[in-house]
Amino acid sequence: MMATPLPPGSTVGILGGGQLGRMLALAAARLGLDVVVLTPDEDSPASRVVKQTIVGAYDDPVALKAFAAACDVITYEFENVPADTVDALMDLGAEVAPGPMALAVAQDRVSEKTFLNAVGAPTVPFEAIDRAGDIPAAAKALGHPALLKTRREGYDGKGQVWIERSEGETDAFSTIGGKPAILEGRADFVRELSVIAARGRDGEIALYPLSDNHHEGGVLRRTLAPAEVSRATAEQAERIAIQILTGLDYVGVMGVELFELADGRLLVNEIAPRVHNTGHWTQDGAVTDQFEQHIRAVAGWPLGPTDALRRVEMLNLLGEDADAWAKLASEPDTKIHLYGKRETVAGRKMGHVNRLRGPV
Repeated sequence: MMATPLPPGSTVGILGGGQLGRMLALAAARLGLDVVVLTPDEDSPASRVVKQTIVGAYDDPVALKAFAAACDVITYEFENVPADTVDALMDLGAEVAPGPMALAVAQDRVSEKTFLNAVGAPTVPFEAIDRAGDIPAAAKALGHPALLKTRREGYDGKGQVWIERSEGETDAFSTIGGKPAILEGRADFVRELSVIAARGRDGEIALYPLSDNHHEGGVLRRTLAPAEVSRATAEQAERIAIQILTGLDYVGVMGVELFELADGRLLVNEIAPRVHNTGHWTQDGAVTDQFEQHIRAVAGWPLGPTDALRRVEMLNLLGEDADAWAKLASEPDTKIHLYGKRETVAGRKMGHVNRLRGPV
């Protein structure tokens, strides 16, 4: 077991070298902690702000051994880290947080929704799909339209397709690559909300105000926070988040995506066992941002206060949006966060801005 809390000068390991790893590393540096990153990518965004980068595949035993030896605790910036990687690191004596249960649940959409329902967190109705022939009966039970998603991987609208009528069922399975899938009933929601939730090693829980999220083409475009919600809605979201964190014996920050229905009920869409895009507003709008909070949790520090300081509109900069950085940087009450990616690709998240919209 690692000594907790980890003192300044200790080393946090991060699996993955993308923008979330970069922002986690910057937060760790503010707390006097060093960071080592393991990533298969040369010159990753995170690698340019850390003490050391180990470039290697996630299943490279030599790289994993060096990584485990260099770190006092290890976390990850994306939920599709191979489960075997975490197992191998733990076999080497490394402390990994969040733990393997959170990964196992989040990496498989059927397991995720089964777990959520078991802990009392409601979701849309769903059916497991192993082959194209499973779809007709599942669609009959759920009704059309229904959403077919791959069970594993897929993000930002990838790996999913709507089935509007029975004639499109076979084609839909081919469209997602003929992989094991989940069929989800449609949620007639009025808006998408999320809650960023944190749990420490001692079981302490800290919840941020809800966010109101707007997507375009399956990709998060902007977030407004704190969301304008009733006290009853906020309490419902908080209760759901606590049930999930406790059920997973979770350590770290988690994003919980929610559908708000017309009758006020909330359904969980997905969970992300990591810092989350809808929590970027906290960098300029909360007492403790989500990146520092995650580092605090995995390092065994007390969790920081989550009070909102101001209202924020977070806007993702996709592709060439980031080319307007000079103009954005000149705007009053606009905080710009660029990820240091070398190549601009259409639709790729290149950064975000937080526009300060006044007092809470």
